[in-house]
Amino acid sequence: MLLDFHSEIFSWIRGGLFVLFVYHLLIYFQNKSKLYLYYSLYLFALSIYLIKHVVSDAYAGIFLYTNFSVQFLAYAAYIAFARELLDSRTHLIKWDRYFEFATRILVVLAATFVLIQVFFDYNFQTKAFAIVAPILSFFTLISYYVILTKIKDASALYFVIGSFIYVFLANISFLEIFIGADTFLNLGVQPMFFVYLGAILQCIIFSVIIGFIIKRIEQKSKNAEVRLAVKLKEMEELKMTALQSQMNPHFLFNSLNSINNFVIKNEVEKASDYITKFSKLIRVILNSSSSPTSKLSEELDILALYVKMEQMRVSGGFDYVVNIDDNVNLDNIKVPPLFLQPFIENSIWHGIMKTDGHKFIKLTIKLEEDNVLCVVTDNGIGINKAKELSHMSQKRKFFGIEATENRIRMLYQNKNVKIETKDISDESKTGTEVSILFPYIAV
Repeated sequence: MLLDFHSEIFSWIRGGLFVLFVYHLLIYFQNKSKLYLYYSLYLFALSIYLIKHVVSDAYAGIFLYTNFSVQFLAYAAYIAFARELLDSRTHLIKWDRYFEFATRILVVLAATFVLIQVFFDYNFQTKAFAIVAPILSFFTLISYYVILTKIKDASALYFVIGSFIYVFLANISFLEIFIGADTFLNLGVQPMFFVYLGAILQCIIFSVIIGFIIKRIEQKSKNAEVRLAVKLKEMEELKMTALQSQMNPHFLFNSLNSINNFVIKNEVEKASDYITKFSKLIRVILNSSSSPTSKLSEELDILALYVKMEQMRVSGGFDYVVNIDDNVNLDNIKVPPLFLQPFIENSIWHGIMKTDGHKFIKLTIKLEEDNVLCVVTDNGIGINKAKELSHMSQKRKFFGIEATENRIRMLYQNKNVKIETKDISDESKTGTEVSILFPYIAV
């Protein structure tokens, strides 16, 4: 039974591998995940490699050219599959480069062995493979050790177990090169039986791992959807109250639009994270809106949360730097709630959003005699250019700034309040600088 490649056990294994190949290839066409593509290619290469034992003599000559090359291609697909399965780009950053390099080497070896058959013969291929195979086995064992020590996950453990089973059994078959086939035949078994056995056991374990991963992803998606539903409900409850706060309605619209975009793109985690920050920001604002003033330290905390939300929305992100002089005690400075937010918002949406490359916004706070000076600087296109693009007149203020300026003047009764916006663009740079000067009034 174990001597005839046409027997049921050999046929069942070949058929099982081919069915798994077709199944995972169809899944790939459905969801375009490279995990299924590489796994299906690996299964296909194994199927081609094993089918050589049952083809007619008329086609046997083809396998003289493809026998070892198909094995190399199967191993290359296996490594590519492992990179996707274990997410080695994240968990094994250094080793992932070796895996990528090994994949390319295997593809080159596949082509090289075809050329060896063309210019030499099959025996030369066998001798060359006898040199290459131990090297591959050694690299494989080292890789398994790295995976087990670096990735603390059940999937990694089962992957190594399944892979080791195949490597161990395949190397038993590989002994045929050194001890001859008669040793196996005298025991009533084909040398290649161990490759068959290892291949089917490995693929069963791999299929189970993929099933676990699918289940894990589905559960994670369900949990994220539940969290998103809860956050959306919280947002709806806060929405009407937030509209009565001192938050810029324009920002509310942009935030809701951003959440909608994340949901449309099926970026559930980002949407949930954004809603969490949005809800926290609204709560903080509501707490502070009951009083006409707040500490500057509290204002900067709110501003930092707002900036984090905007950094999620701006393509490529931007740097936000706050410089505070050592002699400034933020807890002793009284300001209107959210008085800096409109200036930062305009720097983002009328400045850095319309420029390429590195983007930054810098907030500087210092004392000048009995006054507090807050300076917002960005490297956007500059206020003059922004007004041209927005078709804004010189007398018209950017959205939200006029109301903020009035609040500051009302708080300090127009005493030493000065807000100046200037374009700092020149031949070497672009940008806008806003200076807000107001009296120092301790809380």
